[in-house]
Amino acid sequence: MPGWQEVYERHRDKNFEILSVAVDGQGSEVVKPFVNDTSFPTVVDTDNQLINLFQFKIIPNGIFLDEEGKVRMFKEGFQVDEDVHVQAVEKLLNKEVETVTFGEERTGQAASDLQLQLAQTKYKLGMEYASHDKIDQALKELDGALLLDADNFTIRKQRWYLRYPEKFSPTIDFDWQKEQLEKDKKWEEEQRNKGLICGPDGCFISST
Repeated sequence: MPGWQEVYERHRDKNFEILSVAVDGQGSEVVKPFVNDTSFPTVVDTDNQLINLFQFKIIPNGIFLDEEGKVRMFKEGFQVDEDVHVQAVEKLLNKEVETVTFGEERTGQAASDLQLQLAQTKYKLGMEYASHDKIDQALKELDGALLLDADNFTIRKQRWYLRYPEKFSPTIDFDWQKEQLEKDKKWEEEQRNKGLICGPDGCFISST
């Protein structure tokens, strides 16, 4: 967030505003320590509404809207410490270009609409369990959600947070996340090789 504050201060006289959206099922209390030094507003999306709307698979992301609400830039994995990303925003602010595209396509096998809906249902149920301190039930639903929508980093992050809260507070251990991601991928592949099937009643091993 401090990096975004610097960008905001540098360009706020150009009719430029930042709205930060924290996608976190744990709620606003978890988010507050990360926005204490910012002057632009931050809202908390606890229900994954923004991710469901844009089908984000990773965070953070950047969306640039003009005065009429038209999307001029859409970038998954937007990073304020990446010069090319910040320069794209500055070009839009300076009216040097009308739109910015990064020429990227999503890879991997896309989940079906039904799979995505079921994954989000399991995610919401998992977070509801978590809000009542029913961690085992929460993790069961989140594990099933991730197997249905393996590219969804928000689901993955909430699983990590519930299992390893010490890796997120007082600071986020990004090196640990990279290592854990590799472990997760191996686990997911093992589950699929076992013929794991996820449905409305949970996940089970296929007998065929």
